[in-house]
Amino acid sequence: MDCSHVFDFKVKRLIVVFTLFLAFFSVTSPALAQVDTLQAAENSHSEPEGKEKFDIGKFALHHIADSHSWHVIGEYYIQLPVFLYTSNGLVSFSSADFLYDDEAKVVVEKGGQRFVKMHEKIYYASATPNEHGQYVQLDEKHHASNARPLDLSVTKNVCTLLISIVIILAVFLNVASGYKKRKGKSPKGLQSWMEPIILFVRDDIAKPNLGHKYERFMPYLLTVFFFIWFNNMLGLVPFLPGGANLTGNIAVTMILATATFLLTVFNGNKYYWKHIFAPDVPKLMWIVMIPVEIVGIFTKPIALMIRLFANITAGHILVLSLICLIFVFNSLYIAPISVAFAVFIGAIELLVAFIQAFIFTILSALFIGMAIEEHH
Repeated sequence: MDCSHVFDFKVKRLIVVFTLFLAFFSVTSPALAQVDTLQAAENSHSEPEGKEKFDIGKFALHHIADSHSWHVIGEYYIQLPVFLYTSNGLVSFSSADFLYDDEAKVVVEKGGQRFVKMHEKIYYASATPNEHGQYVQLDEKHHASNARPLDLSVTKNVCTLLISIVIILAVFLNVASGYKKRKGKSPKGLQSWMEPIILFVRDDIAKPNLGHKYERFMPYLLTVFFFIWFNNMLGLVPFLPGGANLTGNIAVTMILATATFLLTVFNGNKYYWKHIFAPDVPKLMWIVMIPVEIVGIFTKPIALMIRLFANITAGHILVLSLICLIFVFNSLYIAPISVAFAVFIGAIELLVAFIQAFIFTILSALFIGMAIEEHH
């Protein structure tokens, strides 16, 4: 058995193990999935007709937010594992125990403690329910004020992150093995698809901004480019294994921006730091210039973080809002226009997925290049 067959077997085994891990915690019973639907129907009958309008904002924000379950199709969900670090230690159970409740009305008792889930956040349950039947105390803005355990759960975004890692490893280990087997020959198969993009990152991003030191930072630039691009594309897939808003999660973009920030700071040469703490301006201007330069060290990664987060999130909200127009106008006549615009924006999002990966990578290369640039 050659190396390629061994690699393919290992990748397939990894995918199977991960699938079984999700399946172990999943509950895909249509009867349970109908709980919220039936409750919503009962509530709608109790309200006067036409009193409550469809809330686009609430619907869109709910679908782009992280969650403890993963919608597959129709009434079927994958229920993900919940891990909570509490005062009594680590507690684990399946999110299926909440019975699809997200309004703190179903209490889960584990490890001698009681938990409820409200708006995808897990709280310690109150001893008695409030006037709305919720086991939490609400403040003036109707937000839960109960204490929360440290949530270490495997959420939808975490699963997407793991899936993207498996995909990236499968793609690039396959490409690497292709170079070993076809040394000195023209690329073939997946290798021929990926090589032009890798050369694009090297020749159009790394070399112009990093000069002769580009090879040192190529692994990071390639990793961040393909990680963002692949996850942007996964976010556009409306069903499993896509549908998560990973690169639209500000915690993820913050970690990526922090990596660029650390590479910039720790590779900065003496000329870079001299420009910040002793700029070539009259010394009287140092009072203004030095604080501005110090602030600039932090504003660059902050801009990276917010740009990626805002663009990806805005794209998802726009597509969802266009689809929701059908329910806002409560008419099928608006459906062709709504769907047509949503498909058009979705096609643009395919381009945006690549552009945002390119922008993040080229700005990272630019910031690092400014830090390592030699004095002329």
